[in-house]
Amino acid sequence: MSDATLNSVTQDPGDFAVQIADQIKTFIVAVTEVSKVEEPEEAVPVLLLQVSQLLLAGGRLGAYEDVLPDERYEPDLGAEPDADGLRERFAALLEPIDVYSEVFDPYEPRKAPVPHRISDDLADLVTDLSHGLAHYEADRTAEALWWWQFSYFSNWGSTASAALRALQSLVAHIRLGQPLEELDGLDTDQDPGDDNLAEEAGRVMLEEIAGPLGLRPVK
Repeated sequence: MSDATLNSVTQDPGDFAVQIADQIKTFIVAVTEVSKVEEPEEAVPVLLLQVSQLLLAGGRLGAYEDVLPDERYEPDLGAEPDADGLRERFAALLEPIDVYSEVFDPYEPRKAPVPHRISDDLADLVTDLSHGLAHYEADRTAEALWWWQFSYFSNWGSTASAALRALQSLVAHIRLGQPLEELDGLDTDQDPGDDNLAEEAGRVMLEEIAGPLGLRPVK
């Protein structure tokens, strides 16, 4: 293992926290701004980049030594930030491509894919990351690092990884000239074992959205 790698794993907590906080702030600001665009083809490549960069921060948190908070019980942060507006904007923006299929744990055998929504993923990421950021901005650096590291393993790491896989797949279909036949597949309101699961999650494929994204309109 190189000295550079060792230094990144055992870096001074204060310096490490500043770098992680900067990456997280950048992600939250960028995703919030992307949610305001009008066309999905403007959003998808930027989201691919931002989620990829966020997972770099997650990888650093995962490789870093275990962080312990200063206090036994987490200080009260008050009301959690409301990400419903963000969720709704992305659900409307990405509606034809919002629902995708994901295996929750690749190491659990014979697990059926489950439906996810990119809009839910992005809102959940912002909520998780903002929680740690509130500690950081209150000068509770150890608490912030502990929260970001713990929730990376328990929640937002897998959420970001799943969203990245979906976004990468979308961009790959477009760049490789392999349009999706139609968005049928999954509906997050259905039971994964339901025979109707293969019915479309969004037959609402508008002509003006299908073209730029490299999707074939549903006939």
